[in-house]
Amino acid sequence: MEFRHLRCFTVLAEELHFGRAAQRLAMTQPPLSMNIQQLEASVGARLFERNSRGVALTAAGLAFLPRAQALLEQAALAAREARDVGQGLAGQLQIGFAGTVLYRGLPQVLRDFAAAHPRLRLALRELSSSEQLVELVHDRLDLGFVHTTRVPAGFSQILVSSQPFVACLPSPHPLAQEAVLPLERLKGKAFAIVMRAVSPDYHDRILAACADSGFEPALAFELRHWLSVVSVIAQGLGVALVPAALQQAGLPGVAFVSLAQPLAPYDTHCLWRTGRDQSALGAFLAAVRSTASPVHDVVHH
Repeated sequence: MEFRHLRCFTVLAEELHFGRAAQRLAMTQPPLSMNIQQLEASVGARLFERNSRGVALTAAGLAFLPRAQALLEQAALAAREARDVGQGLAGQLQIGFAGTVLYRGLPQVLRDFAAAHPRLRLALRELSSSEQLVELVHDRLDLGFVHTTRVPAGFSQILVSSQPFVACLPSPHPLAQEAVLPLERLKGKAFAIVMRAVSPDYHDRILAACADSGFEPALAFELRHWLSVVSVIAQGLGVALVPAALQQAGLPGVAFVSLAQPLAPYDTHCLWRTGRDQSALGAFLAAVRSTASPVHDVVHH
């Protein structure tokens, strides 16, 4: 039994006339008759009565018709879904992101993409940059939004955003009123910082900046999330250097002050395996590029 047999059967069942059915199927009557005979042989029952008055469905044909129509509808649906996935119109993407991307870049990408591709499902997982690299290498993520320059070979990246570091202080702190703050003014203060295991690049960068300013920070809190760092400062338990986008978190009790000697910026990269064959991925990357910083993609060989 083949789908062409089912198509011939359902059209003939609708027309009950070989000439009209053959015309709809863009064939002559002999091949149509042959297809019906082959189908009846496969089913093991006569599906049509043929006589001088015309064509009629047998009891077996009447029973077979709704199932045949359902099979053709399912085949058409399967073909349409496969075509949509192949064209990037449907499917699912597994996306990793570091928490600060919620304040810079990712929400706009998600809104634009959802509006343009309503049938594509996005499954988002908040992970540290280090965790995302592991998931990406093992193909458990399609792409990730990371804060690291330690990109494995065979991956490409887009610079999504670049932002400065600022000093984060409790609102009542005397230095919170400064317009610009020399980093050395934070010497001797208790520091909150993101753990090195979570964000090695920026953990080391903050320590190096303090060293360049002549002091070693007293690390009172080493935390997994930048938002946790800001929350500690809001409780009056220390000071920190954080990405400027954290100002959008709206936590009360904290102040953000520009640094007199800027650190190297806090960069967000969209990262994916080079040459990954997935149309949905290409569609999402197009949405990322539309909101990204105006730089070219980078491929790591």
